[in-house]
Amino acid sequence: MVFKRYIPVVHRYKNGGYNIVLDVESGAVHVADDLAYELIPLMEGYIKKDSKPEERLPDEVLETILADPSVRELADRFSPDAVRESLEELKSLVDSDALFSEDTYRAYVGSLANRPTVVKALCLHVAHDCNLSCKYCFASEGEYKGKRELMSLEVGKKALDFLIENSGSRRNLEVDFFGGEPLMNWQVVKELVEYGRRREKEADKNFRFTLTTNGVLLNDEILEFANREMSNIVCSIDGRKEVHDAMRPFRGGQGSYDRVLPGFKKVAASRNQNNYYVRGTYTHFNTDFSRDVIHLMDEGFEQISVEPVVAPPEMDYAIKEEDVPGLLEQYDLLADEIIKRRKEGHFVNFFHFMIDLEQGPCVAKRLSGCGSGCEYLAVTPTGDLYPCHQFVGNTDFLMGNVFEGIKRTDLRDSFKACNVYTKESCDTCFAKFYCSGGCAANSYNFSGDINGTYDIGCQLQRKRVECAIRIKAQTSE
Repeated sequence: MVFKRYIPVVHRYKNGGYNIVLDVESGAVHVADDLAYELIPLMEGYIKKDSKPEERLPDEVLETILADPSVRELADRFSPDAVRESLEELKSLVDSDALFSEDTYRAYVGSLANRPTVVKALCLHVAHDCNLSCKYCFASEGEYKGKRELMSLEVGKKALDFLIENSGSRRNLEVDFFGGEPLMNWQVVKELVEYGRRREKEADKNFRFTLTTNGVLLNDEILEFANREMSNIVCSIDGRKEVHDAMRPFRGGQGSYDRVLPGFKKVAASRNQNNYYVRGTYTHFNTDFSRDVIHLMDEGFEQISVEPVVAPPEMDYAIKEEDVPGLLEQYDLLADEIIKRRKEGHFVNFFHFMIDLEQGPCVAKRLSGCGSGCEYLAVTPTGDLYPCHQFVGNTDFLMGNVFEGIKRTDLRDSFKACNVYTKESCDTCFAKFYCSGGCAANSYNFSGDINGTYDIGCQLQRKRVECAIRIKAQTSE
């Protein structure tokens, strides 16, 4: 279902002393003075919809706008000449399709559902077992509501073959070694990388391998191999020692921070502060999470992702609605810190503040996100296929296996058709082309429908987009 749009095509907000104006459909961002900021919403009612850019605000309409009582009030405050000059400048933006632009993506929606299915990436669960007992783990300490098991080399090879066979003309393919803890099955990981390198030459493909690890088993030999073969390493650490140890203990209850931190520092240094992330989770117990991000910065990490826990509301560590106002302030504090450090010459990249305002992702990614369930699949140790790692264990979403292929084409087609125009609350959201509709698993877990939304997550995402744009504006001066 495609909903009728009633979103204002311009989003205005104040952040860090800046008046920021986002033209939602074109993605154009403007830093406005006080007069233009107040004038823009008064113009909206005069914009001619469904017309060419140069026809949306005809010259003769300018005099009508200037006669508007609210605009005359601005003239009393700023001067008539200032209002006229500002209005003419704003009209030039309208004429160039950088303000009050029309929705050009909606016509693309039909082609999303009908596009050929090409698998581009696999999340390879080489271990449904873990040596930690993280309290918020959606994988039930690595078991995914099943039994502890490791992926065999045979299953792993078949998964890589499946990816090649279902990738069409796509050359670059992604494989994330995941768990549980994948280093508990390290020999198979190494052999699968070697197998992938042979197969990519035969099939004219290029595998980009990623390793996601809790760091407990990380050593120099593993790091040397990973640095040679892995395009990215994701290191799980939550921030401050007391925060990390409270949520990521060993099975005996001992904290794991002191065990994993030195290894992760080696990862960052050995990869020249690129092509890795330290990835953490914040919960109801550390709603001051900006301090955890800053702690990781102070430990020397430059590529950081700290994300909100997604958990059933009955869990004591789950993010509550009453936490949200404080969390929004934390993102502002974090933006301030990143701007300060960058201006001092210390670059830090926070994953959720990454926005490409110049080019951005392709249209399909803007509208449908990660491609879970069609372009991206998770593979269990036995070879079962699920839409992504967060659906693993929910047999309602079992799509097939690597030996026989996709059996539930209805599931694949429903994920393929899921996009920002099939989610009613996305259709009214200024951030829709940045989050691409959000996580399908979160939507399902909180609304019972992959076309639903997770409200708390949406509130946090909108704030992250606002902060990211402000960082870009302020560090580009």
